[in-house]
Amino acid sequence: MSKETRRLLLQVLLFVLTLITTTIAGAEWSYGKSIYAPGYTWADFFSGLHFSVPFLLILTVHELGHYLTARHYGVNSSLPYYIPMPPFPLSIGTMGAIIRLRERVRSMKINFDIGIAGPLAGFIMALIVLFYGFLTLPPPEHIFEIHPEYEAYGLDYAEHVYAEREDIVDVWIGKNLLFLFFEYMVADPSRMPNPHEIMHYPYLFSGFLALIFTSLNLLPIGQLDGGHVLYGLVGFHRHRMIASIIFLAFVFYAGLGLVHPAMPIDDLVIYIPAYIIFLTFCFKGLKLPMRDTIMYAMLVFAMQFVVTWLRPGVTGYTGWLLFALIIGRLAGVLHPPSEIEEPLDSNRQVLGWIALIIFVLCFSPNPIEIR
Repeated sequence: MSKETRRLLLQVLLFVLTLITTTIAGAEWSYGKSIYAPGYTWADFFSGLHFSVPFLLILTVHELGHYLTARHYGVNSSLPYYIPMPPFPLSIGTMGAIIRLRERVRSMKINFDIGIAGPLAGFIMALIVLFYGFLTLPPPEHIFEIHPEYEAYGLDYAEHVYAEREDIVDVWIGKNLLFLFFEYMVADPSRMPNPHEIMHYPYLFSGFLALIFTSLNLLPIGQLDGGHVLYGLVGFHRHRMIASIIFLAFVFYAGLGLVHPAMPIDDLVIYIPAYIIFLTFCFKGLKLPMRDTIMYAMLVFAMQFVVTWLRPGVTGYTGWLLFALIIGRLAGVLHPPSEIEEPLDSNRQVLGWIALIIFVLCFSPNPIEIR
């Protein structure tokens, strides 16, 4: 068996595993059918396809945008590698997918085209899924099929269940600008679900998650898709400055309120140095001398601490800290220089700014809160 055949079999296996794990996740999120609950059936499993199929369709279109553009330019590229997640509670079944470029892209223009093709293609597919989801919303009584206990309160259940019941996991979806557009301009207002129940509408939830993945990919940092776009628009030196500022701001927001003055002094003695060490690991992606890296870590922590002292109610979204660590330690904040630094033509510049606007439309400061 050739190396290429083994690689292809691995990619097929990863896709099948990801389809299974996202279908399991979809059944749990959308219909409350946990694989760990007694009486779980194949019908319960297959119900999760309403989530996994549109979600993986958007993800696949995104990666094929990269792949086909790379092949168009003759750049040796792999098919997508899907990344399944084990079916533990509250998992969405996958960490996404990646393609591998097996050779260095020497031209800034080609690098830009490959980088922007994925998020633009995936974004268009996400719009189609969201249009379908918002145009085919079921009646509001649909929620009683998933939570029959809500029916005792009628359609005013939201005024009772979240405040009165402590035995339920309260999941709240933080909408972004594009989601709000669909809610107010496309959906039937009488059928629009409560923000706490959107995960039970699989086309809305899969589309929402796809927008979050798109926004993270379009962060104008390092070698993320948005980093390639920013690099093409402003060049190496400006990219270094802008990407570093955005990364510092991203970490600053993410960690707001994690360590705050109201904590017991015994906890602060432990958490402050641990958190500064964590920030230092994140900021190694800035490629600065260690002394400067530690200085930035201490400065960001001090600013966060002062803000939460002055405004105790101000908090960030700590879920972004893991992503910041991945960027800082693996993806990197900076973008390596291209051998051929030709300026982009006007059409590509327009597309680049459109991609950054898409980032703004798709980004949600607090995408999912579980209480």
